[in-house]
Amino acid sequence: MSVLSVLVGTVAFAVLGPVVGCLLSGLDRKISARMQGRVGPPLLQPYYDVRKLMGKERVSVNASEGVYVACALLFAILAGGIFFSGGNLLMCVFVVTLSSLFFIVAAYSTRSPYAELGAARETLQVMAYEPMVLFMAVAFFLAAGTFDVAGVFALDAPVVTTIWLAFLGFLFVLTVKLRKSPFDLSMSHHAHQEIVRGITTEMSGPALAKVEVMHWCENVLFLGWVGLFFVWGNPASVALGVVAALLAYFLEIWIDNNFARVKWQALLKSAWAVALVAGGVNVAVLAFL
Repeated sequence: MSVLSVLVGTVAFAVLGPVVGCLLSGLDRKISARMQGRVGPPLLQPYYDVRKLMGKERVSVNASEGVYVACALLFAILAGGIFFSGGNLLMCVFVVTLSSLFFIVAAYSTRSPYAELGAARETLQVMAYEPMVLFMAVAFFLAAGTFDVAGVFALDAPVVTTIWLAFLGFLFVLTVKLRKSPFDLSMSHHAHQEIVRGITTEMSGPALAKVEVMHWCENVLFLGWVGLFFVWGNPASVALGVVAALLAYFLEIWIDNNFARVKWQALLKSAWAVALVAGGVNVAVLAFL
């Protein structure tokens, strides 16, 4: 893919990604409320929250915190631009991981014990899901013959038919990446976090608004990864990919509302075991058989 196409895709994702992510977040709240027997907030409540945060006074522990948060948001948008412009999937994985690292550094820069504990847990989460995500990218390469996302449109069948085991492994770590229970260790969107607000404890106003927008963009990107498994040469398969992504999102919401949070040791053990079995076995079968 050319640099121009990536730039165009990044600009388009910067505009459309937060919009779609905001609607998904509002849908998450509505479905969660229904599952709990409540009416729930309006669909656009996440937008109202972010707009209110943007109007607040800029208060931060130090100037570097805002810079790190802005970089995290920028790289999340860039990762989305690379993916949805049909670019390199492996590069997309590396860029979104870089976004997570900037987010972690932003929390450490506040020197708050609560934020540092949240940052430590965020680091553990990255260590937990990253092996499976890399296995997923490698399995995609072995199935499609290229790391380019646009390569799926030249296939005769969706890649899920050959790397379904890696897909199941990715669905497992998707719970971590979407920050859902039982793996919402570093930052919870619900009121059951014993370390105050986790990694965002010292973030407020515009900085916290940027974190929310970054989370919206990440959700759209990760669901795009889900849909990628179901797209092939038939243009109508894009609709199938969208449906698969929405079903996966509903599954994650259901898991979030039905499972209690686990300890970090269980997170690491389970994520690495899934990566070894689902990702490792699938890649080994494609590479050597």
